Amino acid sequence: MKIMFSAGEASGDMHGAKLAEMMKRQDPSVELIGMGGEKMEEAGVRIVYDIKNLGFIGVGEIIRKIPFFFRLRDFLIQTMIDEKPDVLVCIDYPGFNMRLIKKAKEAGIAVVYYILPTIWAWHKSRGNTIAQYTDLAISLFPFEANMYRDMGTNVVYKGHPLVDTVHAAMSRDEAISYFGLDPQKQTVLLMPGSRMQEVQGLLPTMLAAAEEIHQAVPQVQFLLPRASTIERSVLEQLIGERPIPIHIGDSHVYDMMAVSTAAIAASGTATLETALMSLPTLLVYRVSPLTYWLSKLLVHIDNIGLPNIIMGRRIMPELWQDDVRADRIADIVVPMLTDTARHDALQKAMAEVRSTMGPEGAVQRIAETILEFAKEKHIE
Repeated sequence: MKIMFSAGEASGDMHGAKLAEMMKRQDPSVELIGMGGEKMEEAGVRIVYDIKNLGFIGVGEIIRKIPFFFRLRDFLIQTMIDEKPDVLVCIDYPGFNMRLIKKAKEAGIAVVYYILPTIWAWHKSRGNTIAQYTDLAISLFPFEANMYRDMGTNVVYKGHPLVDTVHAAMSRDEAISYFGLDPQKQTVLLMPGSRMQEVQGLLPTMLAAAEEIHQAVPQVQFLLPRASTIERSVLEQLIGERPIPIHIGDSHVYDMMAVSTAAIAASGTATLETALMSLPTLLVYRVSPLTYWLSKLLVHIDNIGLPNIIMGRRIMPELWQDDVRADRIADIVVPMLTDTARHDALQKAMAEVRSTMGPEGAVQRIAETILEFAKEKHIE
């Protein structure tokens, strides 16, 4: 039995790796191939295309890269024809995977979609495409599953995998030593994203904000996780010779969260992870002017952070677009470090998110569901 994956960014690589690891545990004979990154490769997936070569964001940027994405799609389709997988498992990355599933169905490959397009935020029409071209959809939220079901999708909800995976592996003392931190100082986690364009667009502003935060709170240090899709030299070049203590961390991101007092994070999965770690976080969101203009036309929601959407209110502060400035960031983060009541209130609000996301064991249940589905297709 053979299963092919299509994951296009660091978060998809992480989810794909956890899924692959669980599949291998349940069925050691299953063959796993696909597009992914180093985590999926470590979990036993034979990588046919490395996602380090990806990293685009925004409408204008995507338009310029359309020929590249067509070639990549054609390459993956040819790989499916040559490899003959029983199932294609698409993980998130809807701008690309939504087109891939159409071609996969034309080639007679059964499609599973895991981490579905957010039709509750925008592009509701994508729900119709999922219903038409996906044989099995796996939702991460009960309300989302209901929306897809109403559109005629064969969808299941098995819980959220981050409930299983988001936890520290080290003690506080071990983590502080591992990352080279000063145990006497507070730590602010800087999370500019996993795509090159995000990092280049957001990290300089975060670093400028870090300098202002350091002026207000001298006993503070900064920890910067390196995503697997970003080379360390890129981060070092952006940091330059700044006169503030900044530590670059490789792997063990949840241990970074566990030893941090506050975080500044790009909108995305990272904000849900910090919420699950009860870490007070400021969400920042900035894209190209064209992308933002289109999003304002198409998206009609008050919050873009997953913790805020899940809870139905803004428990995590957000800064959008032109408001993503060093002074505005510092104004929000400094009280997280100096005002105990503010910090504790945010921490308590973050802790509420975990209780809404179902029981542990989601990854195991999802892996079982996909393996059972693939076995049915293999028999056919």
